[in-house]
Amino acid sequence: MQTRILAPDASGIIDAARFIAEGQLVAIPTETVYGLAGDARSAVAVARIFEAKGRPSFNPLIVHVPDSAAAQSYGVWSDMAECLANAFWPGPLTLVLPLRPTSGLPALVTAGQTSVALRVPAHPLAQALLRASGAPLAAPSANLSGRISPTRHQHVIDGLGGRIAAVLNGGPCEVGVESTIIGLVDMPILLRPGGLPIEAIEAALGAPIARRGEDGAVTAPGQMASHYAPTATMRLNASTVRAGEVMLGFGGTPDAALDLSLSGDLVEAAAALFDHLHKLDAAGVGAIAVAPVPSYGLGRAINDRLRRAAAPKGA
Repeated sequence: MQTRILAPDASGIIDAARFIAEGQLVAIPTETVYGLAGDARSAVAVARIFEAKGRPSFNPLIVHVPDSAAAQSYGVWSDMAECLANAFWPGPLTLVLPLRPTSGLPALVTAGQTSVALRVPAHPLAQALLRASGAPLAAPSANLSGRISPTRHQHVIDGLGGRIAAVLNGGPCEVGVESTIIGLVDMPILLRPGGLPIEAIEAALGAPIARRGEDGAVTAPGQMASHYAPTATMRLNASTVRAGEVMLGFGGTPDAALDLSLSGDLVEAAAALFDHLHKLDAAGVGAIAVAPVPSYGLGRAINDRLRRAAAPKGA
């Protein structure tokens, strides 16, 4: 298959919607990372997502919809869902809700679970495709399973070129890490830190949110122990560089090959994280030492991705 690069204009949206209608896959930009989109109602399209990524079938997908009204067709709504949707949608927040019995979604989307992950993306091209296609879009990150998430269209081509129909080129992603996932099946719980700081969510709800324990159970996307990984080995919270390593710095780390943010800005660091890992991978680096990153705000998401990237492969 030759993967087409579609322009970020009306013609590109029309072509992308046609591919979606045919059950094909299109990588699309969101404000977080590029997603590999297929019609979430089509078991064939969803199976193609798992095949293209080499993704385990027990790992559920996020379903992207244009607005909260559409979300209510697939998940059972609640007052907390209404509160968070009003505060943060469209944006980098995914809500895991009880699956509506009449959703019409194939079991592969939810990995057979009785809950569904829903998000309303903010990127104008993602919104345009959702409305042009008229389909809910299952869209995990557009990369081979376990590898570095894509924040530029070339990252997608490098990983999935020849496996998917097209990439809608929307330039670099603004946020740069995946969405924050909040479970609302029972009590609210943080299932994955991401592009929306947990502090903002707790402020909206007026109460603290429980954190998921590391029990190994995959109940939402992005929870596998080894994920977002470059080819190189990684050593975290490093203050110096050992023989054979290169430094990925933060806040002006001396002798860093690349720095996530010279000024120590966590927003800038999140946006740069996956792109810098892609660059080090492309350079053939064998070992990466990563400078400490503060673990508050977006730093929680950055450190989560770094821990999973550094985990033993296959974990």
